[in-house]
Amino acid sequence: MRTETYHVYLDSQERQILIHSLNQLRNQQIEQGRYTDPIDELLYKTLTAPTKKLKIKYS
Repeated sequence: MRTETYHVYLDSQERQILIHSLNQLRNQQIEQGRYTDPIDELLYKTLTAPTKKLKIKYS
C-alpha cells in the first residue's frame, strides 16, 4: 500500500514557531518521563527540510 506524502509550505516565522512548539512539547514529555521519538523525528524533519522559494501572485 502506498503512503500519502504531504507538503507544507511555511515562511521563516511559521517555521520558527513550529520548531519552538515541538521543542516545548519534547521538553514536557521528558519531564513526564514519556517517549519522545515521534516528536524527535518531526523536529529532525523540520530542521533538515529543504527550503524552496515560491512566487505568490496576488489578484
